[in-house]
Amino acid sequence: METLVGRPAPVARRIAVISADQAVLPALEQYIVPVYHTTILESPEDAFAHLSTEGTEAIVYDLEVAEQATDEGLEQVRRLREEHANLVIIAITRTSGRAAAHKAIRAGSDEVLQAPVNFGELGDVLGALLAKREEHLQAEKMRQDLEARFRFKDLLGGSEAMRHVYDNIQRVASKTAPVQIRGESGTGKELVARAIVQCSDRRDHPFVAVNCAALPENLIESELFGHEKGAFTGATAARPGQIELAEGGTLFLDEIGSLGLNLQGKLLRVLQERQVLRLGGKSPKRIDFRLITATNENLEEMVQAGKFREDLYYRIHVVPINLPSLRERKEDLPLLVNHFLQMYCSGNGVPLKKLEPEVMEILEDHDWPGNVRELENVIQRLVIMADSETIRAKHLPQQLIAASAAQNNALLIPESGIDFDQEMTKIEIAFLRAALQRTEGRKFAAARVLRIPPQKMKYLCRKYGI
Repeated sequence: METLVGRPAPVARRIAVISADQAVLPALEQYIVPVYHTTILESPEDAFAHLSTEGTEAIVYDLEVAEQATDEGLEQVRRLREEHANLVIIAITRTSGRAAAHKAIRAGSDEVLQAPVNFGELGDVLGALLAKREEHLQAEKMRQDLEARFRFKDLLGGSEAMRHVYDNIQRVASKTAPVQIRGESGTGKELVARAIVQCSDRRDHPFVAVNCAALPENLIESELFGHEKGAFTGATAARPGQIELAEGGTLFLDEIGSLGLNLQGKLLRVLQERQVLRLGGKSPKRIDFRLITATNENLEEMVQAGKFREDLYYRIHVVPINLPSLRERKEDLPLLVNHFLQMYCSGNGVPLKKLEPEVMEILEDHDWPGNVRELENVIQRLVIMADSETIRAKHLPQQLIAASAAQNNALLIPESGIDFDQEMTKIEIAFLRAALQRTEGRKFAAARVLRIPPQKMKYLCRKYGI
């Protein structure tokens, strides 16, 4: 390893060059060393050891170093990228053609230069990529700071509606009363339940989540209450139910409105007596758990219709927490979009993508009937399917674009219709007055601004009494 220091180490940015070609040293000393703290490494393995101890920001990698095959060099680039996501990597290849450059880019290089290298060009490329890296790191720090500021446990949002939810979570967390979380599908009801537990004394005890709507009717009773051996055909061994497994902790029943009336009665008995009896069992077992339920249905209407027991409703509806839909907290949309972009770009090993302003406008126009879950799915799709770092309107699902256009049309032409001639008259008058105001009342000059003949300008002014 050889270090060529140009500027004092605390000032200069650190780079490493992997090359066994001694002929490059004069050019490096002329173009690169005066600007960067430069270290020459003879092998990729030296690079991995070097990166673990030094604050190196960029590596210039000769893919055919020490006579190794290009494919070996590409594999090392791939490994460098996996282990150092923010490292600037410039590959040098002696293989001509676009295919070689594309392979290096796919392996993780930020730029590919053809040997023999123009070191003046290399310096320019380094400068541009390091500036882009710095911009990315600053943007990522801002994103993390913003998330930290508006994050509560696994929930994300800084809107007034979400701050109200956070306040309610903290109020109920230390209590033992049953909590009911109300909200549309996809709003994050289970995340709220988990946040309550994380803030409570039961945080280190079991959290058992059951989606009542996802279980077949013939299995849900056994799933909730458990069964003894021989209780029914196929019950070859005793098995505790989910209620029993929640001993000392929290039972979360999602979509509780889907429970049948018979099961509602059995659940009510458990809540009243704090005991659970397995199917086929003879002796009930005492049980200590906190109940949190969630629903996207109107339980009050179900009670009126006789589909939900009134006594169970009052038992579980002690402390309600209402979750806002995404359309009710549109100000959180940019924060959520950035969070999901970061999560799925990182998870799929691709550079962080960004949205064109038009794309964000379309997202903000959408009503998001599937709420945050729908938004997450859309961003995941965009990360995977968009073929560039910038996500454009053409990458969006067609239904989002169509919905945005339909909404704009509805704003332009309401359902009641318009008087076309009257609206066009208003537009003409507005343009005439604006042009005259700009030209201080000079009609000839105003005609030139509107690009119409002076005679037409005079006619329109007479027509509208301007």
